[in-house]
Amino acid sequence: MKAVQHLPAGYREIYAIDMNQDKKILIFINVLAVLIAVVMVVPMNRLVPISSLFSMEAGLTNYWLRFLVLTGSLFAYTGLHELVHGITMKAFGTKRVKYGFTGMCAFAGSNDYYSKGSYITIALAPVVVFLLVFSALSFLVPREWFWVVYLLQVSNIAGASGDIFFTVKFSKMPEDILVRDRGVSMTVYSKREI
Repeated sequence: MKAVQHLPAGYREIYAIDMNQDKKILIFINVLAVLIAVVMVVPMNRLVPISSLFSMEAGLTNYWLRFLVLTGSLFAYTGLHELVHGITMKAFGTKRVKYGFTGMCAFAGSNDYYSKGSYITIALAPVVVFLLVFSALSFLVPREWFWVVYLLQVSNIAGASGDIFFTVKFSKMPEDILVRDRGVSMTVYSKREI
């Protein structure tokens, strides 16, 4: 379903969140991100020890290059994650996507209203795209570069903790919901009561 610019008749607000105001939900999402990261890092360390990231077998230049690439890639990934959200919003008919950074999180938002399915697709698109990209890359890089790619994957999954949380929350809501995601604040509308 294409995004709509105006709320249809009969819809009313059933849920609203502003993460700039609701610090409890922001803390919950960040704790969730840390838990996801731990669950991803600890078992993988048994398969490919993280000490391989610090290996100097390939030389000091390669050692420092890994950390420069990791740092630069983490910054680039954050922007690309939000860009994928924006591209998906545009695919659903949004004319104007707003991008920003609050100090705690980067965001892509819009004044449009999205159906439940559309919104879940928008929320999960970057996770799925980069899950595939980083999974493929992790098999292609040398062992000492594995953790550079895998830490990007951890950032992908853990960094999407808000997207995952709201996907689960909204999937339990009525089928007719419309979601307006302005970036750090979201409002859900429905014709039905919950």
